[in-house]
Amino acid sequence: MWPGPMSAAELARELGTSHALASRHLRQLDAVGLVELAEERTRRGGRERRYRTVHGSPLSDRHDGAQMLAATLTHTLKERAVRRDPDGAGVTVDAELWVPPEAWEAARRRLAEVAAELHDAARPPRTPGTTPVGISLMAFPLRGEPSAAADAERSRTATGSTGDPVQDPTTS
Repeated sequence: MWPGPMSAAELARELGTSHALASRHLRQLDAVGLVELAEERTRRGGRERRYRTVHGSPLSDRHDGAQMLAATLTHTLKERAVRRDPDGAGVTVDAELWVPPEAWEAARRRLAEVAAELHDAARPPRTPGTTPVGISLMAFPLRGEPSAAADAERSRTATGSTGDPVQDPTTS
């Protein structure tokens, strides 16, 4: 999430949001064990709490929040795509594959290693000699055939809620 301890005020400045919103989100993340209090110090007569991300069990091990995580990743990916450097090299993959279990396990381990490598290399924002990058990764085994609910959702998003095909405004 971020490379070092940050207070709600620091996080709010970094994200361009309000101190109150950043503070609320930090408390929520703390409540579910994704961040922890790193230090508490007195600052200008008040208490400043600085939080750090919790290393250990990856989010992928938390099946209870998979749908919420997917929605959050979707939102984050849309925001990052707008900021994509048009001259920068990237990797984009979207696939639903049937592979042998041993191939899946080997790929899953490598993906986790790449994510850990990038997290370990992360420095504070705007550190000289660094490049901002975005990575969103959610890879997991699926249950056999697509469900009727998933088919209906795909159909609804492809055609719009009325069932009429969605027209791309850039082609009109």
